[in-house]
Amino acid sequence: MKAKVLKSKIANRLKRKRRIRAKISGCASLPRVSVFRSNRYLSVQAIDDATATTLCALNSKAIGQKANKDGAAALGAAFAATLKAANITSIVFDRNGYQYHGVIAAFGDALRANEIKF
Repeated sequence: MKAKVLKSKIANRLKRKRRIRAKISGCASLPRVSVFRSNRYLSVQAIDDATATTLCALNSKAIGQKANKDGAAALGAAFAATLKAANITSIVFDRNGYQYHGVIAAFGDALRANEIKF
């Protein structure tokens, strides 16, 4: 019974992901920032979809944080500094099918607090 619930939960997230990705895209001047959340860590990357390249990437393991709200806020601040070093101030936020609350919202709020617009 538990495996069936897990499969439907993952399937629902992937459906949301496909639906979102059909509507958004990034370029060099306005990259798409994609967030991946696992049980232990968060990973983020800024992607230029026109050339299919990753402009910059960071994960919470590299900065010694976990996948909780505090770790997401720290990752957001560190990633904002990385984006500013690459002269990027505006992004398209790709929540990757995750609902915008909790850890994902904490990451987004940290980006906004560090003057990254989306």
